[in-house]
Amino acid sequence: MNFLTIGHRGVMGVEPENTLRSFVAAEQAGLDVIELDLHLSKDGALVVMHDAEVDRTTDGSGPIAEKTLAELRALDAGDGERVPVFEEVLDAVSTPLQAEIKDVAAARALAEVIRRRELTGRIEVSSFHDEAIAETARLLPGVRTALIASRYGTDIVERAVRAGAATVCLNIRRLTLEVVEHARAADLRIIGWVVNSQKHLRLVRALELDGATTDFPDIKRTGRFTA
Repeated sequence: MNFLTIGHRGVMGVEPENTLRSFVAAEQAGLDVIELDLHLSKDGALVVMHDAEVDRTTDGSGPIAEKTLAELRALDAGDGERVPVFEEVLDAVSTPLQAEIKDVAAARALAEVIRRRELTGRIEVSSFHDEAIAETARLLPGVRTALIASRYGTDIVERAVRAGAATVCLNIRRLTLEVVEHARAADLRIIGWVVNSQKHLRLVRALELDGATTDFPDIKRTGRFTA
């Protein structure tokens, strides 16, 4: 089984999250996939940041949606890094990407970039929101999609199937064998998050998941030998 290691916002355990520096470090560490988050700026740019507000990860404050790209560029995103736009990440690394979107508007903007740059084979689109996944599947038939869940039961499988997702990304702290078996019966891939300890790595390997999202690049090295 090809076990995927997915860098959470790059390698956010050691570098400023969702920055070019973090993404390059993830690629250099040999992680199989890099996960990132996308929001739309006031002027419609696809900017890379997890929160809806800039307060936690920059020296600014306020909602992303109320700031222009120029205003976001002026912020320090950690260690002198700037808030990147999605296309800068595409150019900075060649590793496959898992792009998390927060709403239908971001789904449409991302779909436009994927079409224009012919990225269907490189990008997996993920979201907590069923409607954003369904919209992506409608706009980009054949693109890989993943439904994310933190609090869930076996119903996550039916939700994923309805939305057209091929993968479920599940909070490892709530994962049960019943959910895994239900997902397998529906032919879904399963990714566990966030896997930052040997205990959680042993769990995802014992459950025979398809991969793990991690904050630390060391999981790539130790994951090969953990059963």
